[in-house]
Amino acid sequence: MLSGIIIGIVVVALVFDFIAGFHDTANAIATAVYTKALTPDKAILLAACMNLIGAMVSEKVAMTISSGIVSVSIAQHVILAALLGAATWNLITWWLAIPSSSSHALIGSLIGATIVFSHSAGNIIWSGVIMKVIIPLFTSPLIGFLIGFLVMKLVFNLCANWSQNKVNRTFLKAQIFSSALVAYSHGSNDAQKTMGIITLSLISGGLLDASSGVPLWVKIACAIAMALGTFTGGKRIMKTMGGGVTKLEPSSGFVAQTASALVIEAMTQLGIPVSTTQVITTSIMGAGSAKRVSSVKWGIARNILFAWIVTLPLSMLLGGCYCWVIDLFV
Repeated sequence: MLSGIIIGIVVVALVFDFIAGFHDTANAIATAVYTKALTPDKAILLAACMNLIGAMVSEKVAMTISSGIVSVSIAQHVILAALLGAATWNLITWWLAIPSSSSHALIGSLIGATIVFSHSAGNIIWSGVIMKVIIPLFTSPLIGFLIGFLVMKLVFNLCANWSQNKVNRTFLKAQIFSSALVAYSHGSNDAQKTMGIITLSLISGGLLDASSGVPLWVKIACAIAMALGTFTGGKRIMKTMGGGVTKLEPSSGFVAQTASALVIEAMTQLGIPVSTTQVITTSIMGAGSAKRVSSVKWGIARNILFAWIVTLPLSMLLGGCYCWVIDLFV
């Protein structure tokens, strides 16, 4: 039977998933909205539907979160503290219109809360953190940049003899497909982090065996929560993602979305929780650089990079602070 603390964790986890939905909506649809391939309302509806489908497909990333980052011997309130810390960071960066990583916020907050609770780093599975968090933190955005750059160069060569109107018409239609693909990959990777947290709570509470996988009701609840969050929109960050980094055209928007979707989906199949925000941003930068390096607004890119770097340590601090406060009452 679910205890009060586990019910609280499930509720907060679903709220976090909802926040992640509207926080990360811009990831999938900003380029399509900016290039006018889709209206904001249609883009948000498409993203919500594809998020829902993507979240139901796999559970590899969820199992990484539930059993590959920290020991399952941690107390229930540590998980609650991790969720609160990650949600706080998401709201702060959303308000500042900074595209940050919900994934790294959640993982960092979980690590920080665990360390404060146990007064040591002994319950952290550092090999998992290094291989599936730290290394992908740097490699996945670089891969996104490289693929965006190379595919954009390929598009330039293939469409060299096309008129600009033909290029725009073709890729405006193609962006509907690429937007759906990014939203699907976003759901298949990002929604699973919350599934993993709830599963971790059920395992540590003795209600689920560590080898049982993610319960179906957890998948459905998290998928719906993220889809509803996505449907509420994310226009503050959309402005930064859509036109703040570089000027986008239909062709570069399609390339950026397709490149990022390929990277995210590949990482999902490896069970690696990556930042959709990071991969899409660097894919946009790569596509923009293929036209000319000066077209990328590197000042804004530096600010985004700074947010990526500080997300993990600051979310660790937030998770640790919430755990310390909750410890006073538990």
